[in-house]
Amino acid sequence: MNVAQALEHANALVFPEIVYCGGFSSMDAERQKNEEALATLREEFAKNDNPGFGYDVILDLADRNRELCDQMGIERLNNTRDSSLARGMSDQDLCAGVAALQRRKASTVMREVGGDRNNLGVAYVTKPIRGTVLGIDIETTDRYPDRGYIVNVGFEIMELTADAEPHDAEAHFCGIPDMYAEKGVPLERIHHIGWADVAGKTPFRQDKKLQAKLLRLMKKYPYMAHNAAFEDSWFTLHLEGYAEARRAGKIVPVDTRDICRQLDPEVKTLPRESSPASLENWARRRGTLAKTEAEVHQGLDDTELMLRTVQAEFVARHCFKE
Repeated sequence: MNVAQALEHANALVFPEIVYCGGFSSMDAERQKNEEALATLREEFAKNDNPGFGYDVILDLADRNRELCDQMGIERLNNTRDSSLARGMSDQDLCAGVAALQRRKASTVMREVGGDRNNLGVAYVTKPIRGTVLGIDIETTDRYPDRGYIVNVGFEIMELTADAEPHDAEAHFCGIPDMYAEKGVPLERIHHIGWADVAGKTPFRQDKKLQAKLLRLMKKYPYMAHNAAFEDSWFTLHLEGYAEARRAGKIVPVDTRDICRQLDPEVKTLPRESSPASLENWARRRGTLAKTEAEVHQGLDDTELMLRTVQAEFVARHCFKE
């Protein structure tokens, strides 16, 4: 599907009753067209400063696809593809993250790294870590942001010093379609967010006040997330203005999972299958989570744990010293 075809599909009038009456096969064919068009348009928007369409076209199509997936039964779509969720941050993004924490130019860090992300560990300790960051974590109903919903957002701010305390913490639960009152909240077994938590709450896509606050904070501070590619992928399809600000360099994600992999020497000695860079395991090694405790898997709790753990890692590696 080329860009013109993707735009035509995105802007076409859709009559849900016609799509739905055709049964699962008809709905699945429409879903595949939606997701192919989304991938095409997102790629064009990312590489072209003047793509010839506004990003609202992409957000509207993603909303339409979620409604379709709800009717199909999201549980029937597991593992059908993984294109809407980035596997990880790009080398350029990782270098920009280091630069933001050291108040340097991303181009300078990129030259130091020289195209080898294994050199990022050296870049992290080349200059002192300083400034202020926004920590954030989200919980969702699905792996893929063009199929599911954000049900929980937690965030807080922390200065990058050895003894700083996170502050201005906020936690928000977000609503999802009423059909899940009976079906149950997807992925509840992971995040333990049930219908009682989201009933009557404003859906994230409709919560303009929350969206505006997040966008303002993200433009003001680099934001930290553990496996930031996840949050980045979701905000790209759920947070209005995010994709445009990201492309313009006004929003800088910092992946704390990469910080763990680059700075914690134990990661390289532990078996890969033990998930040594997971937040829970990293926090246990840094002493910010007791061995008898488990990661909560809710936004604010995980944000707090992440910020305290990355702070402990920076202290251990003397990253705050001038």
